[in-house]
Amino acid sequence: MSDTAEAPTIAITMHSSIAQIAAEDWDACACPEIADGGRAFDPFTTHRFLKAFEDSRSVGTGTGWDPRYLTAEMDGQIIACAPLYAKSHSQGEYIFDHNWAHAWERAGGRYYPKLQIAVPFTPATGRRFLTRPGFEAEGISALVQGAIQVAADNELSSLHITFCTEAEAIAGEQIGLLRRRTQQYHWVNREYDDFDGFLADLSSRKRKSIRKERGRAQDFGGTIHQLTGDQIQPEHLEAFWDFYQDTGARKWGTPYLTRKFFDIAQERLRDDILLVLAERDGQWVAGALNVIGRDTLYGRYWGCVEDHPCLHFELCYYQAMDYAIAHRQARVEAGAQGEHKLSRGYLPVYTHSLHWMGDPGFSDAVARYLEAEAQAVGEDIEILTGYGPFRKDQMEDHE
Repeated sequence: MSDTAEAPTIAITMHSSIAQIAAEDWDACACPEIADGGRAFDPFTTHRFLKAFEDSRSVGTGTGWDPRYLTAEMDGQIIACAPLYAKSHSQGEYIFDHNWAHAWERAGGRYYPKLQIAVPFTPATGRRFLTRPGFEAEGISALVQGAIQVAADNELSSLHITFCTEAEAIAGEQIGLLRRRTQQYHWVNREYDDFDGFLADLSSRKRKSIRKERGRAQDFGGTIHQLTGDQIQPEHLEAFWDFYQDTGARKWGTPYLTRKFFDIAQERLRDDILLVLAERDGQWVAGALNVIGRDTLYGRYWGCVEDHPCLHFELCYYQAMDYAIAHRQARVEAGAQGEHKLSRGYLPVYTHSLHWMGDPGFSDAVARYLEAEAQAVGEDIEILTGYGPFRKDQMEDHE
C-alpha cells in the first residue's frame, strides 16, 4: 500500500449567470472578511456588484461581455471562483491590447473572442482568483488551469487577467503566464488628521496652488454634498445618470452602464457608494461617484451639466481625500490615466495583469513586448514621482 494520499479531485464548472451560484458561496471566496461585519476589501467582486451588471444588462448578450463565471469545487464545497467573461472586443478593460489584436489579425489569426478575468468597466486592483481562506494554492491553480482549458478547447486566441494583485501577478508568472506592468495614480493617506495635514507634506508652492484651486471650486455658487447609504435617493442617481451619459459619450462614444444599473445601485449598492454632488440654485449640476472598500476609496465616474472652474478636481480628488481622511482609509484609487492627478498628490504606482496566448510564436512576441514595456513603465514612474508635489524631505516616504 502506498503511503501517498491521493490528491482531492477539484471540479471546474462554468456558469453563464452569477445567479447560478449562491451568493454565500461566491462571497465566501470573494470577501470572507465580511464575516466580522465590516466592509469587503474589494466591493467590485462581491456577488451583489457583479449581479448588478447582469441584471441591468450592462453585461450579457450584445454587450461584448458574456459571463462565463468559473467555480472550483472540492468535496462538495466551492473553494474558489473567478469573474470570467467571453469578450468580442477590448472595450471597457483599461489594459490596452488593441495592438496585439491588430498584429494577430494582420497575421491571419482571429483575436476575438477572447477570455477575460476582470471586473467589467472597472480599472481597480483586486483579487481576481477568489479563494476561500486556506485553499489559495489549489484554488488559484485550478482556476488558471480551468480558464486556459476553456480557451484551448474553444480555440480562442488568449486569456487575460486584468488589474489583479501584485501577489497574483507573481504567482501567475511563476506558473507560466505572461506578466504585464502598467500604471495608475493613487493617493496614500499617511494617517492625516485632516486635509491641512496632507497639505503640510507638500512644497509651499503646491500647497498654495491646491488651496487656491479648492477655493475657486467651492466658489461655484452652490453647495457640495457627500451622500452614502440611505442618504442616496433615486433623484440623486437619476441626476448622476445625466452626468454619466455626458462623460461617457465624450470619452467612449457609448456609455458602458445602462440606466437600469443606477436604479439597481440605489436599491442594492447604496451602502457601497459615496456620491459627491454639487447643487446650485436647487439643481444638481455635477457629481462624482466613488465605491467604498474596507481600506480604499475607489473613484469611478464623474460628469456635469454645467462647467465651473476646478469643480472637477474638487469633486473627484479633494472630496475623496477628505472622505478617506475622515474614515481612516489607507488610499484613494482615482481610476485610469490622468497625469493631472500628479500635482494633486496622486502618485504613480504599478498595476498588474496576466496573459496567456494560445499560439507559442505570438506568445513569444508578446513576451518581448512586455519586457520592453515594463522597463519603460518603470522609468516613467521614477521620473513622474520626482515631479510630485511633496517636499523633498517627504519624498522617501512616498516612493
